[in-house]
Amino acid sequence: MKLMVIGSGGREHALAWRLSKSPRVQKVYVAPGNGGTAAEPDLENVALDAVNDPDGLVRFLKDNDVAFTVVGPEAPLAAGLVDRLESEGLKVFGPCKAAAQLEASKDFAKQFMAKYNIPTAGYKTFTDQEAASNYAAEQAKRFPGLPIVIKADGLAAGKGVVVANHLAEAHQAIADMLTGNKLGSAGARVVIEDFLQGEEASFMVVCDGKSAFALATSQDHKRIGDGDTGPNTGGMGAYSPAPVVTPKVYAQVMREVIRPVLKGMQAEGTPYKGFLYAGLMIQNEQAKVVEFNCRMGAPETQPIMMRMKGDFASLVEAAIHGRLEQAESMADSLWDGRPAVGVVLAAANYPEAPQLGDSIAGIPKDTVDTKVFHAGTSLGEQGLVTTGGRVLCVTSLGGKLKEAQATAYQTIGSIEFNGMQYRKDIAAKGIG
Repeated sequence: MKLMVIGSGGREHALAWRLSKSPRVQKVYVAPGNGGTAAEPDLENVALDAVNDPDGLVRFLKDNDVAFTVVGPEAPLAAGLVDRLESEGLKVFGPCKAAAQLEASKDFAKQFMAKYNIPTAGYKTFTDQEAASNYAAEQAKRFPGLPIVIKADGLAAGKGVVVANHLAEAHQAIADMLTGNKLGSAGARVVIEDFLQGEEASFMVVCDGKSAFALATSQDHKRIGDGDTGPNTGGMGAYSPAPVVTPKVYAQVMREVIRPVLKGMQAEGTPYKGFLYAGLMIQNEQAKVVEFNCRMGAPETQPIMMRMKGDFASLVEAAIHGRLEQAESMADSLWDGRPAVGVVLAAANYPEAPQLGDSIAGIPKDTVDTKVFHAGTSLGEQGLVTTGGRVLCVTSLGGKLKEAQATAYQTIGSIEFNGMQYRKDIAAKGIG
């Protein structure tokens, strides 16, 4: 069968690559794809814009007899692409527009969590700058010494969260979003949250509307600099599994987060089908939800897909047809027991104003244990060039986490592009 993956980032490269390894899959189209997907033998880039040209996408899927489509990024989900494809009788994996509000609106997500008793931080939502600034000042008095968390309500490509260590920084973030239009319509409303202390982890599941299948756990590194310093980014690296997700935490998250989301979405008349990502803050083996994403996270997807060895296409297909419970038998055989580490190579000036158009050299060929996933790249007559802030994710398996880390960093040594930056401490938390 032939499949389609929507998107152009590292997440989509990893998903398409893993789907193509399923024995029943003949080809995976990627729209629009990137330089890495262009070079994969079993993948084919298609110059289609799923958000702005859904009619063209529908025609392509029908003309090429595509069995099902996997929607990678958040923007097409928030725009209702799943609803459109299903209205055409096409099979697609991803939440409908109403369910995708879990990611598209921070305020919606907080209200949903409060309604269904899902553990998360306290919050208030504002559209007025003065009211928001006054509340931030109150929070600074209530919780002296702790940061204040300001989030843009809408989608902001991973850059809509400011963890303000000082009240002046919080006031500036509020002003930038509400009146400075720094994030456009995404920042027209802000959510101010209590700061959660602990260790972050990513918990991702495949959902079919009523059941959930947990994927391997992982931990992302959001800050640009070593030691979790500097501004937040979309993610500078990840590793899997995450030791902080103990069996106790796993059971709590399934019981108090994942199952209530599924039951709540059913109650709201919008059953949740697709990937569901719960960003967690864990302290003393108790987890609270920092945020929900309605798709796989990046760069967590890269090490998770690296560790997957089972039939991923069959798992997704079971979810599309509401037969996920039957996939439980796959759980033990689905994963490579070895850990994986993915290190993001970012463009100069990322995350503020990344430098684009630089030539990339030295990417090694894939090995059994190492693969370089592409994100912000394109392949043209002049070769491979940078087209985004996060350019590549060097991902390696190892017998132990430290070995996977060492292999990934050794591989990075051969790769070059102007202004390349990366963290030197990815997976250090897991190694201890």
